[in-house]
Amino acid sequence: MLVAAAVCPAPPLLVPEVAAGAAAELGDARTACSDALAVLAASRPDLLVVVGAADEDHRGPYPQGARGSFRGFGVEADVQLGEGEEGPRPLPPSLAVGAWLLRHARWGAAPVEGLGVGEPLDTERCLEAGREIAARGARVALLVMGDGSACRTLKAPGYLDERAAAFDAAAARALGAADVAALAALDAVLAAELQAAGRAPWQVLAGAAEGAGLDGRLLYEDAPYGVGYFVAAWS
Repeated sequence: MLVAAAVCPAPPLLVPEVAAGAAAELGDARTACSDALAVLAASRPDLLVVVGAADEDHRGPYPQGARGSFRGFGVEADVQLGEGEEGPRPLPPSLAVGAWLLRHARWGAAPVEGLGVGEPLDTERCLEAGREIAARGARVALLVMGDGSACRTLKAPGYLDERAAAFDAAAARALGAADVAALAALDAVLAAELQAAGRAPWQVLAGAAEGAGLDGRLLYEDAPYGVGYFVAAWS
């Protein structure tokens, strides 16, 4: 069953080498992610699964040892999902950022695997995927990588959409309260229109957390680039 979860944003800008001169702008987010990962380690899991959005070529499971890189963002930086042999395909950016966070935290509390989920995946399939993850062991933890809407400002990637602030506020409340029903109720169509890449990973978390009775804390909430970023810890 699920014993803990950390929710973190997934922009490659979280990696200081990628952000370069703008690295300080997400300093508080990195600190909050470190705090959330400490909650995961304290839960003494037997397995950690990193879940993040992925395009069609990168969906599905990733074994321990899978590699990723930020070379596509102009940086000679590579990451690995735990210890093990290199997998058959590279990690999608969301899981690569998760792998970087784990390395930064010197994760060694449990074996690590990954799951790339398609942003169009319908809610029920997300919930079912979460249930399947939770059923894999007695003490399973999740690191859930996902962003809110990308439409909070005129300069946001998706331009300004007046619905974005309310969507992000609802997501933040659900993540901060470990409200499984509220996460499951997020509108997948609206999320797609607002370019909220975290919707599917968050709903995988909702499925995994059914019946687990976890409490939540929202550690960070902001939209520095017009994109909603949240950090939460469930335990």
